[in-house]
This record gives sequence, C-alpha cells and structure tokens, in this order.
Amino acid sequence: MAEDYQAFIAKMKGLTGIDLSLYKETQMKRRLKSLYEKLGYSSFLELYKWMEKDKQILYQVLDKMTINVSEFYRNRKRWEVLEKIIFPELLANHPTKELKIWSAACSTGEEPYTIAMVLGNLVPFSKISILATDIDENCLEKAKIGVYNERCVQEVPPEILEKYFVREGPFYKVADTVKKTVRFQKHNLLADPFGRNYDLIVCRNVLIYFTEEAKEELYHKFSASLIKGGVLFVGSTEQIFFPEKYGLKNKETFFYQKV
Repeated sequence: MAEDYQAFIAKMKGLTGIDLSLYKETQMKRRLKSLYEKLGYSSFLELYKWMEKDKQILYQVLDKMTINVSEFYRNRKRWEVLEKIIFPELLANHPTKELKIWSAACSTGEEPYTIAMVLGNLVPFSKISILATDIDENCLEKAKIGVYNERCVQEVPPEILEKYFVREGPFYKVADTVKKTVRFQKHNLLADPFGRNYDLIVCRNVLIYFTEEAKEELYHKFSASLIKGGVLFVGSTEQIFFPEKYGLKNKETFFYQKV
C-alpha cells in the first residue's frame, strides 16, 4: 500500500504539477482510498490508470484533494459594487491603458477568475491581465486547471455560468477566454516584496488569519503598492477601522481608495 501510494504521488505530480507529498499523508490517503473504493478500484495505481483515460475521474480526484474552501462571486453584492462603481471609475481614470490588477492569496483561483468575468462585462478579455498569487503551489496548480464542483459556482449568476463555464458532468470548467487573462505565481504575503502601481488589489478572507501587527504591516504594504486613486478590496470580516492610518479612505463598504 505504501509503495502504491508513493508511485501514485509521483505520477500525479507529472500529470498535474500537484505534489501530494506536501499534504498530510494519512488524511489524503483516506480521502483518495474512499474515492477509489467507491469507484470500484482496488489500488491507487488503478485509480491513476483510469484518471489518465477519463478526465471526469481526474476531476473527482482534484475535488477530493481540495481542502481550501473558496467559491466564485463570494458575497455577490460586493462584486456588483465592483462592476457598477469601482471598475467604471478606474477605467475612466485610465482610458488608454489596461488596469493593473492583483488577486493576493488567491487560493484555488475562484477569486481572480471572478474578477476577470466581472471586468469582462466592461472591456474585451484581450485587455484584461490579472496577477494571482498564493503561498500554496498546489492551490496554484489546481487554479491553472480551472475545474470546480457545483458548490463553488452556486453564487455565479446564471447568465455568467452559461457564458464562461463549460459543464462536464457534475463539474464546471472555466472557459479558456477567462483562463488566459490570469497569470498565477507563488508569493508569500508576509515575506516577499510587493509589486507597484496597481489599480486594484483584491485580498479577501485571508487577513483574518493574521495577527494585528501583521495586518497593519500588510495594509501599509498594500497601500504603497496602489497608484493614487487605486482601490483595495477586502473580505466581509476584514473592515479597516482607521484607513487614514494607511493613506486610504472608505470608498464603498469593504473598498478602500488610496488618497
């Protein structure tokens, strides 16, 4: 069993770029063993053999592996504010250039793909370029594949679901037109340098896991990374109580503008 699983890990990394050795072995083996038994297989290598033949089985394996919980259009009303108020203003301020956008701590990709879909209602996809970063390389590899279960897309407006997703059994694959707008890269918010001159930085539902000191440092760094008039979009539990400390002002609820 141990050799079977180690061989599976090596093959899985070659196929998807995902390194299962970085996950807790007992937990991951239990998850995947329950899947292959449910499918009627007798080993990890038999599961892999069928994964190569049938992408539906690959998608089921990817879904079983996902521990991070994220979803498209999370807190949908905020995305409406982004589309109707924030993006039109940013675009009006820079009519001749592409917006520079960073999705920080993007997990498995739902957030940057949502940004692309929202902005795609206002400008052609050829004019959209989003940097999406996370510390977890396995999350980034899964994000690049761009396949999600029904739970992840339950907040997506029906017309967007039809337009930008391809349904494959119980899974939804992000359309290539959307995928091409996002560039994924490993980045540690607490240790790595930040880029500059962003029009929009989106960092949601991540800062709640940091200490107050770390949060303060990150707010200063996010502010320094924005252009004047640029906007920081945070999660619904991450309100900034004294934005002026960071050279920011309240723009809309959970949106802060650099002054």
